[in-house]
Amino acid sequence: MATEQELSQFLKDVEKRAFKRALYHVRDEEAALDIVQDSMLKLAHHYGDKPPRELPMLFQRILSNCTLDWFRRQKTRNAVFSRMSDFESDNDDAVDFDLLETYAGNDHTQTMPSAEEHTQRVQTLQSIEKEVQELPARQREAFLMRYWEEMDVAETAAAMGCSEGSVKTHCFRAIQTLSKALKAKGIEL
Repeated sequence: MATEQELSQFLKDVEKRAFKRALYHVRDEEAALDIVQDSMLKLAHHYGDKPPRELPMLFQRILSNCTLDWFRRQKTRNAVFSRMSDFESDNDDAVDFDLLETYAGNDHTQTMPSAEEHTQRVQTLQSIEKEVQELPARQREAFLMRYWEEMDVAETAAAMGCSEGSVKTHCFRAIQTLSKALKAKGIEL
């Protein structure tokens, strides 16, 4: 049984990755925050008494279900209502969060990249992010769980509700698609 401190620590550890994962799916910061918050509340309310080792898979499944619920609500809402923002122009240049993290040198001190390196990294990360967003939903989900969340194949399969073979196939196809798209842009990883 997870103690209150273990549950709290788990939620603290997973919140940033869960937000970025939700943001990749819904492409709306406020909605992503709501999805993560709902997922955390559901985990704490319904599964807070589970052993700590079960929390990651349960949370990933809840997060996936909350994301799907959001899409269902949006589909229904869009079928009935029209948002005023639909009539405004899109501003793709605005990035509200920074994907770059501080780079550490060999002596574990922070090193500041030059302005040119910083700009190049930002552009590379934006290109990668754009290509990840272009992946089909299941491939994106499998890719993010395996390589962003660092879940193993079995955990990913359990969270996605599919077989391990399907996870491997989705990941392989995602990597192939990303590799081709990034090579076409001159980005070698």
